[in-house]
Amino acid sequence: MLKYALLAGAMTIAAPALAQSTMTSPQTAPAATTGAADPSMSPAQTAPTQAGPSQPAQTAQAMQPASSDQVAQVIDTEFPTYDKNGDGKLSAAEFGDWMVALKTKTDPATKPGAPETKKWVAAAFAQADTDKSKSLSKPELTSFLSQG
Repeated sequence: MLKYALLAGAMTIAAPALAQSTMTSPQTAPAATTGAADPSMSPAQTAPTQAGPSQPAQTAQAMQPASSDQVAQVIDTEFPTYDKNGDGKLSAAEFGDWMVALKTKTDPATKPGAPETKKWVAAAFAQADTDKSKSLSKPELTSFLSQG
């Protein structure tokens, strides 16, 4: 559950960047295929609709877990923001700031100073710190957030 919350938060932060690259391909698709559709495609796939049937597919697609590459991309982008001392690793406090920010995006009722939030962050850090160095490297963080 924790991993999904963290992954959802990471994807929330990365959504604008990912939307830029994924939104360009459907717009560049040729429009001339409406008359001669691929026989392997169903009518629902070949006929564009306004709002109805396409929304559940988009929602289902958005609910799928992110790939390791997507998680790594988000981490590469956001890591410097939370690595306050610039040592290339996240301390427990730096990691906690990032995880609370992610959790707050998915659950606005999250209170950073609440005991349950502190316990959640401590458990997440302990699980992510696989080499027990009291700090997290990018590979450790990527591995932790990519786990399903």
